[in-house]
Amino acid sequence: MERRTLLGIGAGLAVLPAWWAVRQVTNGAEEDWHTETAPLERAFPVLGALTDARWVSSRDNDRDLPSPELVLSGFARLAPGKLAELTATHAFVSEGPADGFSSWFEKSLAGQGPKNPQWIRSHELDRDGDGYSTKLWFDRRSDTVRFRALNPYAGPPA
Repeated sequence: MERRTLLGIGAGLAVLPAWWAVRQVTNGAEEDWHTETAPLERAFPVLGALTDARWVSSRDNDRDLPSPELVLSGFARLAPGKLAELTATHAFVSEGPADGFSSWFEKSLAGQGPKNPQWIRSHELDRDGDGYSTKLWFDRRSDTVRFRALNPYAGPPA
């Protein structure tokens, strides 16, 4: 009886490293991002319908403690004509993101997005408040928006 228990424990321990290795490979894969657009359309209603997206969340992890703050970061493609509509109704300046993807959960986004973007930004579309913020940068050539938002579902709608 004792020998069977030890064999069962040994087999379980042998399976554990294999399961862990597979999980690490899938979690660390370069394509470790979300592609659904609905959560972004709810978070950023000013952008309208989105046609494509690659984004990550600060809650996408296997850490023991979940992040108390929700941060969404990534890229999305706007519907045709949407950026022209936004630039006609808001003041834009030539300005790109101040930093790269520096947070641990954003690493898979490095190298993604449009090639040689020419970012523009409208401070009118940004949101800043107590416990929430949204920053949006747009590339005219690709109709792509880069976003980084802290608690995007909090505060008044954009």
